[in-house]
Amino acid sequence: MARGNGTSGLTLQQLERLLDKRRRDLAKLQKQRAKAQKRLDAIDAKITAAGGSGGGGRSGTGRTRARNESSLQDAIHHILSKSGGPMSVGDIHDKVLSTGYKSNAANFRGIVNQTLIKDKRFTSAGRGVYQLKK
Repeated sequence: MARGNGTSGLTLQQLERLLDKRRRDLAKLQKQRAKAQKRLDAIDAKITAAGGSGGGGRSGTGRTRARNESSLQDAIHHILSKSGGPMSVGDIHDKVLSTGYKSNAANFRGIVNQTLIKDKRFTSAGRGVYQLKK
């Protein structure tokens, strides 16, 4: 059973005034939000100019995913093919980053480890050590 919202006893004219007031309030709030967003964008630009990453971790504020020319799987495959033997996850992680691969992930080493486990081109040569599948 639906509950009333307390406006069932109002006349049509009173309801229209109530709607107009809510629209004005909404317009004010949207204007305040736009001003605040403009200030945040200016602060983000200053942070980026200072060498930081703008956005503060909030969605919709300019924070974007890092883009790379090749996939992580291909970067790891390239590194392992040049190594000539098994490598530890930490060494692979360091080599991937040294090739210029970009990632915003806080746990990028874990992502590298998961990739090594899941991709069928790689095989475990021991605990935490991987090589190309022969």
